Amino acid sequence: MLTRRQLRIKVMQCIYALVQSKDDSLEKQQKFLRVSIENTFTLYLLLLSLLRELYALAKRYEDHTVKKYLAEENPYPNPKKFLNNELLQQIVDNDLIEKELKRRKLNLWYLHEDYISLLYKEIAASKIYRAYMQEEGNSYEKDREFIIALYREVIAPNEKVYELLEDDKLTWVDDIPLVNTFIVKKLRKMTPDDPKSYMLPRLLKDSEDMEFAKELLAKTLLRNSEFEGEIVDKTPNWDKDRIAEIDAILLKMAICELLHFSSIPERVTLNEYLEIAKEYSTPKSSIFINGVLDKLVREYKADGKLKKTGRGLL
Repeated sequence: MLTRRQLRIKVMQCIYALVQSKDDSLEKQQKFLRVSIENTFTLYLLLLSLLRELYALAKRYEDHTVKKYLAEENPYPNPKKFLNNELLQQIVDNDLIEKELKRRKLNLWYLHEDYISLLYKEIAASKIYRAYMQEEGNSYEKDREFIIALYREVIAPNEKVYELLEDDKLTWVDDIPLVNTFIVKKLRKMTPDDPKSYMLPRLLKDSEDMEFAKELLAKTLLRNSEFEGEIVDKTPNWDKDRIAEIDAILLKMAICELLHFSSIPERVTLNEYLEIAKEYSTPKSSIFINGVLDKLVREYKADGKLKKTGRGLL
């Protein structure tokens, strides 16, 4: 679920938080990193459970309508089409998801039922929903296309849901787009025969990814002065106070990888940090970072410091 780039971003966030708080506790930052990584999966479960909550609300509305003898007022050929959506039912009937939600005591939507109600009204008023409900007949493929379109165009962009999640966990600001994209990819690949475990993917590919993140954080922090010196030497015309904090952090992390992660190819390190800089720093940051790292790589090669083995991973 989380790639190496996303782990690098989480390490960057930890170091930035440390710089801002002026707290040099490595133990505290390691804990922050671990919790931040684990919370990404919590966010995934919460966003996935939104579909379950919307189904439950639709079911209550349907039951209420039947009791009130107002079924004839429903404008759609099959008023229960949304409830009978095969892909949606797969998610609702998945007891593994339910167990995981209960185990983690995730009750955010229970505490904020008004958000579910507002979101459901937005869905019911959407063109996507109306077109789906007006169409007669159904198939798993069409049901899947509808849920994907609904998620991408109505649920994911909902500002109130975004604000609620942002207020709940600060680190989710960067995780929300990532998790939304991941959910859409999972939905797109779903089939009627998928095991229930399909919707509960592994957070990390393997234990090496967590070790990579922890080691990158620790080595970057412990060798901060050393790496800062490397940057100053390659930027004689720059006062270190003029270098953006994010740029300085990314440079230190990149230097750490170049010198202390022999299995990661230099081209991977350079590409990863340039891409992160484009997203998280100033418009000219990637050019600046590329220039500094290019000088360092040439110097490290000439001095025999750059020792790489293996293919490495993104």
